[in-house]
Amino acid sequence: MNIPFFSDIKQEFSGYNAKRLRADILAGTTVAAIALPLAIAFGIGSGADAASGLITAIIAGLFIGGLSGTSYQISGPTSALTAILIGLVGQYQLKGMFIATILAGIILLAAGIFRFGKLVQFIPSPVISGFTTAIAIIIFLSQVENLIGIPSEGQTTVERFLSLFTAEVNVNYTALVMGFFVAAIIFLWPKKLAKYVPGALAAIIISTIAQLIFQFDIKVVGTIPRTLFPVERLTFETLLSANYSEFITPAIGIAALVMIESLLCGVSGGKMTGNPKFSPDQELISQGIGNLIVPFFGGVPASASIVRTSVGIKTGGTTRVVSIVHSIVLLASMFLLAPAMKNIPLAALAGILFVTAYRMIDFPEIKFFFSRKMVAAISKFVVTLIITVVFDLTVAIVAGISFSILLFIKDSTMDITVDSVDPDRLKEKNVDYICADAQIRVVYLSGPLFFGTVEKLKKELFSLSKSDLLIVSMRGVPMIDASGLIGLREIIKHFENEPASLCFAAIQPRAMKNLEQGGVVEMLGKDSFFWSSDKAIAAFNEKNVVKN
Repeated sequence: MNIPFFSDIKQEFSGYNAKRLRADILAGTTVAAIALPLAIAFGIGSGADAASGLITAIIAGLFIGGLSGTSYQISGPTSALTAILIGLVGQYQLKGMFIATILAGIILLAAGIFRFGKLVQFIPSPVISGFTTAIAIIIFLSQVENLIGIPSEGQTTVERFLSLFTAEVNVNYTALVMGFFVAAIIFLWPKKLAKYVPGALAAIIISTIAQLIFQFDIKVVGTIPRTLFPVERLTFETLLSANYSEFITPAIGIAALVMIESLLCGVSGGKMTGNPKFSPDQELISQGIGNLIVPFFGGVPASASIVRTSVGIKTGGTTRVVSIVHSIVLLASMFLLAPAMKNIPLAALAGILFVTAYRMIDFPEIKFFFSRKMVAAISKFVVTLIITVVFDLTVAIVAGISFSILLFIKDSTMDITVDSVDPDRLKEKNVDYICADAQIRVVYLSGPLFFGTVEKLKKELFSLSKSDLLIVSMRGVPMIDASGLIGLREIIKHFENEPASLCFAAIQPRAMKNLEQGGVVEMLGKDSFFWSSDKAIAAFNEKNVVKN
């Protein structure tokens, strides 16, 4: 654990008082109510069982939440991991999943220690907005079946949603009314009361009491398992006898998905709070530790959950106490509150998640992209959104970043301006003499010199080969990649057989370092590099005076 973690904790709890503690407890209780059915569902959906999902949520909330790189992040089993785990459990059983989870935990821990978390900084804002909006849509689509009381079929969220239209079961209007009733309570709940009891928690309590009294014909959470030590869990004997090589690939897949989902959740959550204090490296360390622990309790892999995190934020949580309380409430639910909690209507939870999904969407930022007709941003947003909904998170993020890179390359064209020498401006620089018949051209470059722009530069300079002096002014070039360096070497080689004298001027320090590293300075000679264009012209004049 890195030292900055302790200073972040100190800052997080600075001025902590009973009022904030009460808010955290209420928020954590609300998150637990949302997490309970999701944990059970994801446990079963992963190929394990309800106990595995619930245990994962408890362990993740305590260890990952307690060690998290931010105050608001809440982890547990997630839908994004389910798709990977189904195939893994089907092929290797639960023991295979436990081994892969341990390896994924080691990978995540190493990624945090070696500071790979900063990679999240390279994810463009439109991609994050597209991801967050897509997750909101997925939440909405996934909860429609609970809202209308019709069971779905299929592997993906979209398939299950579409199957509702061909189902032979009629809509359960009682469940539908229950869902809208809960959503209405949340929207209309007085702000004064929300300070003491969040609207979402009040909605759960009211709907559960109504279900207990009237016994509506709607689906409820059902029996809650009561054990922290299931029969199927990782043992040290399994660790010693495992063939780790066959689990490397699935472990990398799990680690990559946890990394992407957790870092994006951290960024998205930061935008919701308006105070994005987030240490991505510490977050990866906490995810690594949590996933190293959870298999010994029979749990499935855990990741930061945008659903739990957003509920915690929206219901007034301020510190990681929310995550810990959520785990304690889940633990209590297993042993103490099971008889009451099992009567929570799924339609009520669907109503809460609908409101949560709505509030997750950053409408002002999306409006900014579209109102300003920012084509590149809109494209990144739409591509990420569609792929996330249709495929999965990993594919969407890779596609979104790749698409952003392609757009960046397309837009990062180098501006090349060719100008002749102005005698009056030279006089201002105390450069009086110009060879009468000399043809001097200054080529001003603006933009990075890399594989996407080097051919354009070569073509332009080659067309000026008949000049007497060709000055390449690079004040506007921030960096040069390997392709750019190779291109410059080819340009220098070309001008060895041409009349023009080639030189460079006004080079930024970073670009100069690139030129030295690539051997360009050595190849052309240090006397061909100048602080400014007028210095290059003065040197050319002096050389020609001596020659004449």
